[in-house]
Amino acid sequence: MTVKISISISDQQAEYARRQVAEGRFSSTSAVIQQALEAKRREDEEYEDWKAGFFAEMTRRAEGRHLSREEGDRRFAEMIARKRREYGLDG
Repeated sequence: MTVKISISISDQQAEYARRQVAEGRFSSTSAVIQQALEAKRREDEEYEDWKAGFFAEMTRRAEGRHLSREEGDRRFAEMIARKRREYGLDG
């Protein structure tokens, strides 16, 4: 089913849509706008899927194992000492 609606677009947008039709890329200016809306809808859906996955991962990590501040500091210091030795930066 299609619905006919009236919209306002800028002169630049109208010229772009007309040019797409004139160059044979689309059958009508309506087709240009329909394709743009469909692309935006897909983009929004992909973003919502990404966002849901991101927050699920953040929740998973928040509920997972954590190091104490002291343990994190100790591991960091050990890593820095190891890298300094590897690169010959000690002494």
